[in-house]
Amino acid sequence: MKVIIIIPTLNEENSIKKLVYGLKEYLKQYSVLIVDDNSSDTTQSQIIKFKKKFKRINFIFKKKNFGIGSAIKDGIKYAIQKKYDACITMDADGTHDPKKITKMIKIIKNKKYDIVSTNRFYYKESLKKWSFYRIFLTKLRYYIVRVLLNTNLDSSGNFRAYNLTKIKSKHFFLSKNKSYFYLIESLFYLEKLNYKIIEIPIILHPRNFDTSKMRFKHILASLISLLKLRFF
Repeated sequence: MKVIIIIPTLNEENSIKKLVYGLKEYLKQYSVLIVDDNSSDTTQSQIIKFKKKFKRINFIFKKKNFGIGSAIKDGIKYAIQKKYDACITMDADGTHDPKKITKMIKIIKNKKYDIVSTNRFYYKESLKKWSFYRIFLTKLRYYIVRVLLNTNLDSSGNFRAYNLTKIKSKHFFLSKNKSYFYLIESLFYLEKLNYKIIEIPIILHPRNFDTSKMRFKHILASLISLLKLRFF
């Protein structure tokens, strides 16, 4: 199975090195595509250096900051055009454990499920090391999404695997959102289209460095988009 790991980045100069070396064993058989959303730090120059060292690493540098949703869609579009059988999407900040990739690909290879998503609420300790504020916001968003969209999925996380041979290309792009809400809306559509989705539990590690890029404006924009999706 031809697999690519898609990683959106934005100002990850402090975490990109640890991420790439954390994926080193997977680079023996899988490709990695880093989609940088116009970072203003040294992220892009570091990516270029890694490309020279690891042949399976490729990148897309966006000329403007459009948002994580836009970066993910560009990555999936690339994977489809290059005829990959499956793709993994994950964050670059160290919160997602690469060791889960093997299990996710194994599930996709069995062909019982079209999508493997991850859930941060199966384990009580999944968010244990996060601040009270982050835990509160994450859980609040989770329950609001569950109620308004009538879903049990933890749909705001980016750590997922997709079987590109089973999912129609156009269904990835039903969501026109370019920001964080793409994660919620895209999975909402895929679930409504009756694709087979399974969730696996994960422990969400604290960010390696710096702070989250999620701001109040992102939360407000997501809430507005959520209400539109539910009622309009």
